[in-house]
Amino acid sequence: MRKQRIVTQIGSLPYDDVDAAVEYSLRHDIPFLPELPKLGDAMLEYAKRPGQLSCLRAFQERTAGHDVVKVQCIGPATLILSGYSEDDAITMACQHIAAILDGLRVGKVILFLDEPALGQVGFDYRQLWSPLFESFDVTRGVHVCGNMNWDDLFRYDIEIISHDASQYDITKYPAYRNGKRIAWGVQNRQDVRDFQEGDLLTLPCGMGPKFYTPDDCETSLKRLFEISSSLCCAGTQCVPPHIQN
Repeated sequence: MRKQRIVTQIGSLPYDDVDAAVEYSLRHDIPFLPELPKLGDAMLEYAKRPGQLSCLRAFQERTAGHDVVKVQCIGPATLILSGYSEDDAITMACQHIAAILDGLRVGKVILFLDEPALGQVGFDYRQLWSPLFESFDVTRGVHVCGNMNWDDLFRYDIEIISHDASQYDITKYPAYRNGKRIAWGVQNRQDVRDFQEGDLLTLPCGMGPKFYTPDDCETSLKRLFEISSSLCCAGTQCVPPHIQN
């Protein structure tokens, strides 16, 4: 039987080599667009030059013909918290997403707006997302590293909520799920409290070079596939994951 395809990652990686980063991404069930802070791809850096990511062209070329990939973009709420105006924040994010999608030749694109500190926002961030999601044919997702009132996301018109499941139990909220898919950001199997069809597995946050090395990437990928296998074996299908070396 076909192995469930659920393993992906957030985006940031500690590599300084484009080919190595893209190759690593392609080993996931759902390839993700690598962002390399060592080469200038930190969120607030690439926001100043939309579409100019070190791995973008190689990723577009290597994923041509894939049925699904995942990409991400700094969210407008995060840009506003960093000092940009609302209009500039939406424009910058829109330009960046457009540049990413323009060269992708794939079946479906999962787009995460990266809003790590959404719980600190004191304004209506959801109205900022609407013009972005409505402008592109993507599977709509939002990634949040910190804690927040998760009911706000459960009640909003997105398809996937990505969160740090190793720190926060979102299943306790009254509006939990509400038809949403969950990207479980995990450190171990116990972090996955309610895996359902359509859900994803990832790490809690990106793997920036301040805290991670390329060797850590290998360890993390192995762990994600081990968790994926345990989830699969707990259900009706069990196919050991294939991890390329």
